[in-house]
Amino acid sequence: METRQRQADRTRETKRKLMEATVECLVERGWSGTTTTLVAERAGVSRGAQLHHFRTRGELVAAAVEYVGAESVEQLKRRAGQANGSTEAVVAMIADFYASDLFTAALELWVAARTDPELKPTVRDLQTRLGRETHKLALDLLKADESKPGVRESVQATLDLVRGLALANQLTDDRKRRAHIVRQWARMLEAQL
Repeated sequence: METRQRQADRTRETKRKLMEATVECLVERGWSGTTTTLVAERAGVSRGAQLHHFRTRGELVAAAVEYVGAESVEQLKRRAGQANGSTEAVVAMIADFYASDLFTAALELWVAARTDPELKPTVRDLQTRLGRETHKLALDLLKADESKPGVRESVQATLDLVRGLALANQLTDDRKRRAHIVRQWARMLEAQL
């Protein structure tokens, strides 16, 4: 029994290393530069171990999509515990989350999925789940009442805005401009809520 548990722990650890290495490769090298060989090397596991868990790039990326989704939600929930409850703090926290490496990795997958029929349904499902989770968390953090006219749309507009800000951050460090926009948007959002 103990041997099986150790094996299960090793399997989990190998998969975790492969997922983290996949995200790192997506961030640093993009979709086209992320290969199974490079991921195995970056994870510090043998090519055989990588192939044992994920036989193809498609399987590896599908697992990475799930990993990115789960990690994104967990990271956002951890950050939510640090928000002081003000509208500006909540919007800033969400904007910072979208400017993270997890978003960059997800963005690489989204762009690739646009033209990859095998990847598209997996990434679309991730986007739907992550969108729902993020919207619900934003409502909770903002203590927003969705039954009031315009509140649901305002919260969704907030999420769309911070995603757009995160896109702008992909090519240059956009923190300073993002902080000004977040501050102004938070004032407008607070008035709506």
